Amino acid sequence: MSGWALDIETRAGVRDAVAVWLVERTGQTVEERADGTLIGFAATEAEAGALLQEVHSRFGPDIRGGSRSLPDVDWSERWREGLGPRVVGRLTVMPSWIEFRPPDGPTVVIDPETAFGTGEHGSTRTALRLLDRYIRPGDRVLDLGSGSGIVAIAAVKLGASRATGVEVDAEVEAIARGNADRNAVGGRVEFFTGDAAVLAPLLGPVEVVVSNILCSVNAALLPAIRASLAPTGCAILAGMEQSEREVFLPELDRAGLVSVDEATDDGWWAVAARSR
Repeated sequence: MSGWALDIETRAGVRDAVAVWLVERTGQTVEERADGTLIGFAATEAEAGALLQEVHSRFGPDIRGGSRSLPDVDWSERWREGLGPRVVGRLTVMPSWIEFRPPDGPTVVIDPETAFGTGEHGSTRTALRLLDRYIRPGDRVLDLGSGSGIVAIAAVKLGASRATGVEVDAEVEAIARGNADRNAVGGRVEFFTGDAAVLAPLLGPVEVVVSNILCSVNAALLPAIRASLAPTGCAILAGMEQSEREVFLPELDRAGLVSVDEATDDGWWAVAARSR
């Protein structure tokens, strides 16, 4: 598989909006580099050029961007590179092809393929770390932006009675289901494709909601998240940079939620919150 990459430099204040627009416009994952650059993907040079023109038109001419051709790579195998075992709280997260004897405690075997969600990413680790702290035996868990299914699977491994994942990308649902079966939790984990803002309240009430997406998306989902929580439930919001903390905490307050804990990892930030 080959294609074109879009390298987009933008202001922090609109970065999330640009990323969300790119995902919706292309149906492809957007990578955010440590320096704030967004990496999008297009099938052809013409499509890449058209996307860059649209970005400038929608978000302003001061957004800088360019495109570059990608080598012919078999991404069905390339995703394996660099993945290894990770210990996060009580959990050990590892890909299926690694020979590794994990320490005592629950193990999650994840092959993300083209879906987002491995123990290699700081945003996922912050979500898992807070999940480990706040989940209780028998809890029901809702995982928004479920990707590879890692959080939903981990929830059951940590004692949840059931976990439900919601993902907007229909192509990754089969990957998540395969990972659930691989971890022998398929009977207690289910996945839906659709709009989390619509589905979350319908799938509640639950004791724990985890949303590992983008800052702007998390903020937009707060009313739906609160509506899906049981009275004493806990919401875990991840997928945000540490620099976005001061922007997001007021959003929590406006939604009637109060921060009870935080976690950081490799520049990423997550917060656990409860209803006031």
